Amino acid sequence: MSLPSLVRRRSSGEIRNLASISSSLLPAFGTSPDEGYFNLKKYTIAPYDRRYRLWQTFLVALVMYSAWASPFELAFREMSIGSLLVADLFVDAFFAFDIILTFFVAYLDTSTYFLVDDHKKIAIRYVKHLHFPMDLASTLPFQQIYRLLAGKSHDRGEIFGFLNMLRLWRLRRVSELFSRLEKDIRVSYSLTRVCKLLCVTLFAVHFTGCMYFWLAFHHKSPENTWIGKQIEDFKHRGVGLGYTYSMYWSIVTLSTVGYGDLHAENTTEKVFNIFYMLFNIGLAAYIIGNMTNLVVHSSVRTFAMRDAFNKILQYASKNGLPQGLKDQMLAHTQLKFKTAELQQEEVLQDLPKAIRAGIAQHLFHDVVEKSYLFKGVSDDFISQLVSDMKAEYYPSKVDIILQNEMPAYFYILVSGSVDVLTYKNGSEQFLFKLDPGSMTGEIGVMFNIPQPYTVRSRKLSQVIRINHHHFKQMVKPYSEDGKAIIRNFTQFLMGLRGGALEEIPYVTDFLSDLQDEQQTQNEGTNNEDSKYHEEDPYEEGQTEDFSPLSSLVPIRVKIHGHHPNGKIENGTAPKLVILPDSVEDLFSIAEKKFGKRGSKILMAEGSEVEDLSALRENDELYII
Repeated sequence: MSLPSLVRRRSSGEIRNLASISSSLLPAFGTSPDEGYFNLKKYTIAPYDRRYRLWQTFLVALVMYSAWASPFELAFREMSIGSLLVADLFVDAFFAFDIILTFFVAYLDTSTYFLVDDHKKIAIRYVKHLHFPMDLASTLPFQQIYRLLAGKSHDRGEIFGFLNMLRLWRLRRVSELFSRLEKDIRVSYSLTRVCKLLCVTLFAVHFTGCMYFWLAFHHKSPENTWIGKQIEDFKHRGVGLGYTYSMYWSIVTLSTVGYGDLHAENTTEKVFNIFYMLFNIGLAAYIIGNMTNLVVHSSVRTFAMRDAFNKILQYASKNGLPQGLKDQMLAHTQLKFKTAELQQEEVLQDLPKAIRAGIAQHLFHDVVEKSYLFKGVSDDFISQLVSDMKAEYYPSKVDIILQNEMPAYFYILVSGSVDVLTYKNGSEQFLFKLDPGSMTGEIGVMFNIPQPYTVRSRKLSQVIRINHHHFKQMVKPYSEDGKAIIRNFTQFLMGLRGGALEEIPYVTDFLSDLQDEQQTQNEGTNNEDSKYHEEDPYEEGQTEDFSPLSSLVPIRVKIHGHHPNGKIENGTAPKLVILPDSVEDLFSIAEKKFGKRGSKILMAEGSEVEDLSALRENDELYII
């Protein structure tokens, strides 16, 4: 691998403010930008370039060797001038090349969050930073340099052994690697943490074992040391035997087993053991704390679910709730935990509105578009409506809508199936079943009346809900779409038959009034634009205004066939009708209901009505 293969060969240009994105997002996704992602100067390396990252990972493997060799060569000095000498020089050469390479790596300016690619600024920053002298000191082969300058070896080999310990400065690269892997979503976080703890433990065992052997080797009375009591003339025995005893002592002490066969024999060793055992306390706490955190993290959802179940059971027991209702509560809570990874409410609520809207479009647009109420509606209207939708999950035999509750939402069934039920004389009666793609609750919303049915899930079902008020606000600026919705809804009501229609008396009155209006129009009325016309309400030449909001929430009024101060004519009772679009239509409806056409519309207090838009729900009108 050569320098030209790693450095930039692009013309210099304006630095893009993308470094902050790379420093945060790229480690998390475990990816690197392409070659042209950063527009840097010629012969400048992007710090997040894929090839530069591979080079850094290769150096980490060499750091592992340095972490093992540095204390080992200090304890067994003959190895540093023997078989490991060539390997040390080879590794140092790679780190020397990395020092040169660092002068070409752009850095992130933390004040502006721009990548700085000016070679002079890069060099000044690196030289003034602590990393440069430490990198240089940990790379130079001091012992070989001294031999070249002095022309002979020196008996102060222990000094060079301690200077070689500066190579442990390279361990910071391992820490940076683990920090990056912990943010990489492609790599298991638990596995990364376990590997990190294992590496820390192995290095601690190796380092302290080598240092303890070094203390014994350089003691003034070698026979009065821990290893001297076990191995006679251990200085002249093999390196493998001494290293084995060192690792055995270190592991036994770290694990607090304490067999007693190897123990401190002099004051120096006792002092060293004191500090080593204090270090072991901290290391054990660090390992146990991290392992406990990993175990608890994997079980926290189970603990939360069990705690929620216990609270539900306690609440149901104290309040004497029936078994069926208690089972619904438990089933819903269990499903909430099982579908948490699908809903991700905590994640979605922190996302920008545009991203949340895009997710909703992807998930729900096709489902809404295929439902009967929104056939023929513009794509823009559906996109606006879908942007705030949320999915809900219901286990089997759980009530989604209760009969006679106020219509806050209506639902579109995405998957599963539901039963539509009604209560009569204290007993529950089945009406029909709804399959995916069906709607429920829309009758109560459209007529603004209590829900006529109870809707209960037959099996695990996913639904998307539409807010009543949001729906009405959405229709206001979309007049043509409002008309299409009314047409679809009216056709749906005309298709209702049998028990489903009988359970909603108001729908029967609505359809009856609709037929009366259609007959009135066929007899020659001038209102070609009525919202209940069977023909296409959008024929050319129609100019009258249409309010989709009033159509979606029809206004009901009571009409009387007499003057408020007079008597009821012909013994007729007041009629509840849907308020039409014009005064003439109201006169026509009253004529059909009472058999007499009026000329004035009065309120209960005697004031005359000239504009029907001023009327409200359940107003009483007197046609005279």
